[in-house]
Amino acid sequence: MAGQRILIVDDDRESRDLLQEVLEANGYEVSAVHDGESARHELDGANAFRAVIADLRMPGESGIDLLRDLRHQHPAYSIVLMSSFMSDSERKQALELGVDAMIEKPFRLTELLQIVSEVTGNRSIEVSG
Repeated sequence: MAGQRILIVDDDRESRDLLQEVLEANGYEVSAVHDGESARHELDGANAFRAVIADLRMPGESGIDLLRDLRHQHPAYSIVLMSSFMSDSERKQALELGVDAMIEKPFRLTELLQIVSEVTGNRSIEVSG
């Protein structure tokens, strides 16, 4: 999985840290930030990411807003939205904007690993962590 860099965008520190730990234990290179502005800073830097995993609801800017912007600025990145609740209109909007996957919280870490494996093109997964 060398070169499979993932960016996590979540305002909940515990969630961010757990996702980072699990993904790193499974061979991914991970950066984690707390909001859309920080995500843009990471994405505009020299590091190339394969996928972005973003929370739908964050202060200041939603995951939908970030998705919309990323589709224009970084169309090659796979984008996964996660949320404890996603309305039908939010789900429809995310699909129209080209989200690669959506996952509802709480989720099993194996579910997340499977989705990340699929969107990054890795078909075999190992569950560690």
